[in-house]
Amino acid sequence: MNALSRLLVAPTLALLLVCTPTNAAPRVGVSPYDGTWSVAIYTLRGDCGSVRVGVRIVGSSVYAEDQSYRARGSVGRNGVVRVAVSGYGRSAAGTGRLSGNSGSGSWRSSRGECSGTWSASRRAAY
Repeated sequence: MNALSRLLVAPTLALLLVCTPTNAAPRVGVSPYDGTWSVAIYTLRGDCGSVRVGVRIVGSSVYAEDQSYRARGSVGRNGVVRVAVSGYGRSAAGTGRLSGNSGSGSWRSSRGECSGTWSASRRAAY
């Protein structure tokens, strides 16, 4: 697994607002998407690899469970996800939608060398 594939999680959701340790994520509000999610990032163009990562949604914020990258993004009440992630000297952005206990979308690296899709499934409600 290369550095960019580890980074592209959160487009993932994954897209991912302020990256703090999961246990330090503040309880901001209640969202129908609150909980822990498993996100699979697939590279369809370029050499960035694919990876599965965990994220936690609290309120409208997405937090990376892995502290090796930073994430900024949001999940709207309608499930629309927008996220930017960075780490290992690289960055990417993703968009998509959550509905119930699953979701999907697309992502693109900031320099355009890679792009692909992501899918998510909820592991546990918050």
